[in-house]
Amino acid sequence: MNIPSELKYTKDHEWINIEGDVATVGITDFAQGELGDIVYVEVETLDETLDIEEVFGTVEAVKTVSDLFLPLSGEIVEFNEGLEDEPEKVNSDPYGEGWMIKIKFSDASQIDDLLSAEDYKALISG
Repeated sequence: MNIPSELKYTKDHEWINIEGDVATVGITDFAQGELGDIVYVEVETLDETLDIEEVFGTVEAVKTVSDLFLPLSGEIVEFNEGLEDEPEKVNSDPYGEGWMIKIKFSDASQIDDLLSAEDYKALISG
């Protein structure tokens, strides 16, 4: 299972890549594997400012729909529009072309509460 060490993670199986004051967010390799074939990614919160843990969108797979929770408070500044035509990129390249949103985060101290790759590995291995 792929858990890149340079990324941060949440208990909701999202990964976060911090670059300056912008965080790129997607779901982990583990999450896409659990969900199965992803058929739709919906994010209707573009340009909105949300608090940490608020729902920013949903991922629809063949067998289930899952809410996506914001890992850091801030403004959603970009949505990966490529997922509208090719949501399966979340399955094939979850840490690359399958990214979902970019957040201009407002509270950098929240980063300290995110999981490291080691912590996330421990979480999913039970």
